[in-house]
Amino acid sequence: MTAPQIPNLFKVPELKEKILFTLLCLLIYRLGAHIATPGVNVQALADFLKNAGQGTLFSLYDLFAGGGFSRATVFALGIMPYISASIVFQLAAPVFPVVEKMQRDEEGRKTLTQWTRYLTVLLCLFQSYGYALFAEQLPGAVAHPGWAFRLTTVLTLSTGGVFIMWLGEQITERGIGNGASLLIFFSIVERIWPETLRTIEALRAGSLTVPVLLIVLGIMVLVVAGTVAVTVAARRIPIQIPRKVMGRGRIREGQKTFIPLRINSSGVMPIIFAQSLIIVPGTIATFSGSPTLKHLAEYFNVTSPLYLLTSAVLIIFFAYFYTSIIFNPVDLAENLKKQGGFIPTTCCRGSRCPAPSSSPSSRCCPSSSRTSSTCRSGSAARPC
Repeated sequence: MTAPQIPNLFKVPELKEKILFTLLCLLIYRLGAHIATPGVNVQALADFLKNAGQGTLFSLYDLFAGGGFSRATVFALGIMPYISASIVFQLAAPVFPVVEKMQRDEEGRKTLTQWTRYLTVLLCLFQSYGYALFAEQLPGAVAHPGWAFRLTTVLTLSTGGVFIMWLGEQITERGIGNGASLLIFFSIVERIWPETLRTIEALRAGSLTVPVLLIVLGIMVLVVAGTVAVTVAARRIPIQIPRKVMGRGRIREGQKTFIPLRINSSGVMPIIFAQSLIIVPGTIATFSGSPTLKHLAEYFNVTSPLYLLTSAVLIIFFAYFYTSIIFNPVDLAENLKKQGGFIPTTCCRGSRCPAPSSSPSSRCCPSSSRTSSTCRSGSAARPC
């Protein structure tokens, strides 16, 4: 979209309503991320996460919660319970054939969506109770610990988590884009303004020079550009769907389309899974107080070679694992077969079809082939 077309976005009434509705939902989400939970000393919790909580699972969770976790807000759980519930049912499809079958039809997908909501509520209850126990263990974080505080925290955070789930679904249905992805995006970018102020303070103090800042900004731009290029890069496999008579004089015209095979089909999920696992030793060492575990956690420092190697291996593993789940070539072939589609110039048993100008009697498969299927090249169909 070019710059002169951007002002025209609000000239389309339907598009204008979608944009304004999305912005309103995001505004409500950011307002809720600053309303504190009753009974929690926000400063004590923030000091712990700033010092001892750095590099632990809590700091990673706080990143996706938009800082609501460290501020003990009503939206402290963020959208992560809903994301976790969705991932559970995605991973359950290859294991349980019933779930995989439900994902293929409309009614089954509606049932899975309802199950995802129920699981989100259970995760919110479980995580909010764990959050209450976590806050009670911090010195000075809770003025009156006990069951009254725990029940209040469970009720507040669970309600906030379910409300965020509903907010994300509303953005998806009535707004622009995927609601859950937008909420995660705005949770992460909310740190841009505070980090910008810290950078300016570092420049004034002399701890950061202008040439170094320019080099870092240049590297950031290159990294973002490379990430976008890899994310959108795909190989387009051409597909042809032939003309088909539907009955009662209805005819479906032939179509030419393509199957996009993305280089990075799994997206950012392998990085999230790998990061969640690799910071577990540091999180356990922080709360256990064991010198042995703390010494072990030092090997997983973000600058250590072991951390970099382990992180790379985990990312490669989860990329392969997650791609094998979300991209099923068997289902893709079955759907293509139901529509009568085919890939041009692809023949039986991998042989190449002759050019359309070749003799009609030309065979497109080896003479040793015993299959009776046909091979299509453009609009021509010849026996194998």
